[in-house]
Amino acid sequence: MIDLSVFTQLSGIDLGALADKPTTLNPGQQEAATSLWTSPDGALDIGLWECTPGQFTADRSAAAEFCYFLQGKIVMTQLDGTRRTLGPGDAIMLPRGWKGTWEIVEHTRKIYVFLADPE
Repeated sequence: MIDLSVFTQLSGIDLGALADKPTTLNPGQQEAATSLWTSPDGALDIGLWECTPGQFTADRSAAAEFCYFLQGKIVMTQLDGTRRTLGPGDAIMLPRGWKGTWEIVEHTRKIYVFLADPE
């Protein structure tokens, strides 16, 4: 039988204590995350992430990422200067190799799906 994983009440799941964001450009910015499901080969990881306002660098060299935003407001800027403003109900696909900055305008929570090479 196939195990069908179901994730409910995603906006209310406690992610634990916030911790300093390592790639922040604004000291004091914090984040928290929890993995909800990881494939047996480690290539696929689905989880929740949230972050306080500020700006940070992002590098998706190791994995592609799909994001679905549950709350907040984000401005994403690619290295070429292209900007996208996203909020609740929006989704974005960041292909492997994407680099840029995220500006968290309002406290943000998202569902993430990372796809990397199998371990």
